[in-house]
Amino acid sequence: MFQIRPTTSADITSVNALLARSYPRLLKPDYAPSVLVLALPKTSRAQPALVTCGTYYLVEDQHGALLGAGGWTLAALGSGAITRGVGHIRHVVTDATATRRGVGRALMDHIIAAAQTLGLRPLRCLSTRTAVSFYRVMGFEPLKDVTVPLGRGIDFPAVEMERLL
Repeated sequence: MFQIRPTTSADITSVNALLARSYPRLLKPDYAPSVLVLALPKTSRAQPALVTCGTYYLVEDQHGALLGAGGWTLAALGSGAITRGVGHIRHVVTDATATRRGVGRALMDHIIAAAQTLGLRPLRCLSTRTAVSFYRVMGFEPLKDVTVPLGRGIDFPAVEMERLL
C-alpha cells in the first residue's frame, strides 16, 4: 500500500513542497492567523541536515506520489542535546489530502520499529496542537505545553509528548 524509504538530499525540494502545501491547511483550525503568518515560513521548510541524516523518511503511494514525511534523531530539537537512549520525533507531516488513510500510522510504525532496533527507550516529540490526538493514538502521552522559539519574536505553541518503547 505505502512505500517508506529514507530521504536523501535529492528529496529536499519534495519535502519543502509537502510541508508548504500541508502545514497551512492542517494547522489552520488550531492556531491563530497571527501565529501562522509568522511560524509557517519557518516550519514549512525542510531542514537539509535532517533530511539527509538517515532516519528521516518519505511515505509514497504505489505510483510514487509523496504522501508523508518524518523521522527521528538522537539530538533534541533546538538544543541538539543527546540523552543516551532517548529518540526525538522530528518534522512529521502527512499531505493534507491524505489524512485519515493510514499514512501517519505507517510512518510512525516504521519510526518506532527503527528506534526500538537501536534500543531507544522513550521517544519524545514536540507536537503541534493539531497532532496531539494522533500522537495519543500512537501511544504518546502529553508531558507539558511548551513554546518553541522559531526566531526573534516568533514563538510557536506546542505540546511535549513521550512514548515509552
